[in-house]
This record gives sequence, structure tokens and C-alpha cells, in this order.
Amino acid sequence: MVKPVVVRNLHGQVVQELGRLIVGGEIAPGENLPREELLAERMKVSRTALREAMKVLSAKGLIESRQKTGTRVRDTLHWNQLDADVLAWRCASMPTDDFVEKLAEMREIIEPAAAAAAARRRDPEQLARIEAAYEAMAAAKDREEWSVADLAFHEAVLHATHNELMVSLFSVVETALGSYLELSARKAIDFKYSLPHHKKVLDAIRRRQPEVAREAMQKTVADSRSNIRRHAKSRSAPKA
Repeated sequence: MVKPVVVRNLHGQVVQELGRLIVGGEIAPGENLPREELLAERMKVSRTALREAMKVLSAKGLIESRQKTGTRVRDTLHWNQLDADVLAWRCASMPTDDFVEKLAEMREIIEPAAAAAAARRRDPEQLARIEAAYEAMAAAKDREEWSVADLAFHEAVLHATHNELMVSLFSVVETALGSYLELSARKAIDFKYSLPHHKKVLDAIRRRQPEVAREAMQKTVADSRSNIRRHAKSRSAPKA
């Protein structure tokens, strides 16, 4: 279950290894970790490095230590779900349908409002950045290029809100959102299927039409969510 760690920053790599195992479900909530000396021996690290890693994982809400019962994995309710590492571990372990649904719901709450704010407040430089991202999407030759440009488009819209909290939120969920957009493109027959929706968002922001931008972004996000849902249903449907 636990692989030996061979790296420069030992405690950082222990954090990564154990974090992936916990978030990926290989060490389940409520399950106890091996005793400190045993775990350090298995991972080929010092107990000092292991203790430092445990402090980091504890700060992320993944584990808790008690004198008599030892260290155990906490329920997911206590995890810092917006922590960059936790999000990255969830994405690396292939997002579950439940996680994808929750991320889609978060997008539906935030991004339409961001598009409306961008239409009201964007400056010429920010508009040019949104346009450049759109052009990169249109010119994408494969899903990887498309996903990078798609993420850049949504990032540019958030920056155009002039709302530092929105921008900070994007930096936190960037990894998860990037994986979500890549998943949506991968499930589509034509990965550029949503380009017209993005064009409507761009045009509304260019024309300073907040409500049109809000509606266009709502349709963009909803369409992406529906695309992933359709694939999930077809995947789970019994074969004839």
C-alpha cells in the first residue's frame, strides 16, 4: 500500500504519497495509519520527516492524532476541499461522478456572475486577453490544446471582473477546473462543440452586456455538465 519515498524533500514527498492514498480512497476515512515507527520504516524516511508530513496533512484536515488510538483518517467532511493539494489529489485519482457534479454546481454558481461582472468592468487589455484565449480555442488542433485554451478563457473572464476574491478562488480551483474542462472535451465527439457558446460569452463581454454574458456563460457551463452526464449514462447503461 505504501511505497518507499526516494526524493530530495522527504517530508514533502511523504505528504504527496500519503495524501494521494487518503484522497484516492486507498486509506479510507476512519482507518488508522500504521504506527509511526512502522510507517517511517515502510516509507524509508526518518521519523522526523514523517512527523513534519503528518503536521501538514493534519492542517489540511485529512488526519487527526490521538494519544490512545493513534493517527486516523478523518471523514471527508473535515477535509479542506479547496486546498490546492487536496484538489490535485482528487483529480489525479480520476474525479468521481459525485466530485464532478459538485464542481459543476460550483461553476454554475460562480461563472455566470463572473461573466456579468466582466462585461461591466473589463478594460481593453482584459478583453484582448479573452479574445486571444478564444482564438486559441478556435485554432486548437487537439484536445490538449483546446483544454489549455479553454482554461485560459475562463481565467481571463475571472480576471476581467476586477474582483480579487474571484481571481484568488480561480487560483485555488485551477487544477480541478482544468481537469473538468479536459474531461468535458474528452467525452465530446467534437471537442470544439462548445466554441459557439464561448463566442456568445465573448461577444456579450465585448458589447458590455452583463445579463447577456451571464446567460451565455450559464448555457456554456450547463452544456458542459450535460455532456459529461450523457457520457456517464451511456457508460453505465447495460449492453445489449
